[in-house]
Amino acid sequence: MVHLTIHHKTTYRYREPVQLGPHRLMLRPRESCDLKILSSTLAVTPTAAVTWGQDVAGNSVATAAFSFPSATDRLVISCSTEVELSAAEWPVFDIAAAAISFPFRYSDEDQIDLGALAVPQHADPQGRLASWARGFVLGSATDTLSLLKDLSAGVSGALAYETRDDEGTQSPVESLERGEGSCRDFAVLFTEAVRSLGFGARIVSGYLHDAGDGLVGSQGTGSTHAWAEVYLPGAGWVPFDPTNRSVGGANLIPVAVVRNIDQAIPVAGSYAGKRDAFDGMDIEVRVEAS
Repeated sequence: MVHLTIHHKTTYRYREPVQLGPHRLMLRPRESCDLKILSSTLAVTPTAAVTWGQDVAGNSVATAAFSFPSATDRLVISCSTEVELSAAEWPVFDIAAAAISFPFRYSDEDQIDLGALAVPQHADPQGRLASWARGFVLGSATDTLSLLKDLSAGVSGALAYETRDDEGTQSPVESLERGEGSCRDFAVLFTEAVRSLGFGARIVSGYLHDAGDGLVGSQGTGSTHAWAEVYLPGAGWVPFDPTNRSVGGANLIPVAVVRNIDQAIPVAGSYAGKRDAFDGMDIEVRVEAS
């Protein structure tokens, strides 16, 4: 078990005072049997009325509403959370006997509940992604976990890692064509590849704890990160981090699980003012062990 403190600070700068609209915040980690939240504080400047709720996937979502009129040239959103992470470093997954070998069939109930999570969300008109994913299937009865591990490693082998701060994510086909991408591109490629094989999968956004300072995607004392989870009967949702070719959540702190990466934006909102009023944004993330 490791005790971590996560600091996430986002600062928006404007060239002149603007009126802030409501902002949607996804910054609070998801509690589970492997992750316990000890404390969490959220501070917004200028002062806002903050309400909490959950989205359709059960992610914690805060809405910050600013008083009107209340013009400002700076918005600062800070979240500090203490957690206990107890995920095993070398996990053993109790996969149901019927799903140990691929291909397998989800139960009718599971298939209904997985719904769109088991259907590719990006166009693949030439079948390139599906063909690429099918290349990892070694025979008519392939070990399921080995297949998923090979696919995760295959994503890392197909793409060179790049740090990209601009908004947006590449399509899986674009990633294969470019041969490089950020952690969110790795996660999307892996998720869509396993969906093309019939697996139920979701994208996860959160934080990466890098105690040894040797993981890909880690920046200094911590960073935001993206990976994937695949649903396997018996074992449940199994984390795969294709950026680091790892399985399990020993160094991963999930904040949001989503069907599409665009649904996991940590901070999203609007302002009323001149179109060119926005001057820039700074993000600081620290994940510290104590």
